[in-house]
Amino acid sequence: MRLFTAKLFLTIWMACGMLEAANPPAQATTHKRGVGTAPAMTDTAINASIKERLARSKIGKNGFKYKVSGGIVTWEGKTEVIQHKGAATRMAKSAGARAVVNNIQISDAARAKAKANLETGRRRAQVTRSDPRSTAR
Repeated sequence: MRLFTAKLFLTIWMACGMLEAANPPAQATTHKRGVGTAPAMTDTAINASIKERLARSKIGKNGFKYKVSGGIVTWEGKTEVIQHKGAATRMAKSAGARAVVNNIQISDAARAKAKANLETGRRRAQVTRSDPRSTAR
């Protein structure tokens, strides 16, 4: 009886899989981030959004230069903090850019610091047990 049940289950499972392959959904349900998910913004709107975000951000102090052309943001500049390069890319994408060309140069000192951090291993936050873990709700 067990063998019969297993074969029946396997047959039904395979038939369901075959039906899905034979009848794909009418509209694709997969979405790529940033592609076709929002209406295209104008270069002027993207430029204004990045300018506003840079004014409020820590990376605004780095003096990065950027230009927007056809929805593509191109970053130029130098940084002493390796994470600022990624932050600039994320900022442009969240401002509405279709694509980002990030030509920000990372200093040798920042690369050496990152390499040293990787060699020391994962760091954990120091928690003093006498401190309360959270506030009462």
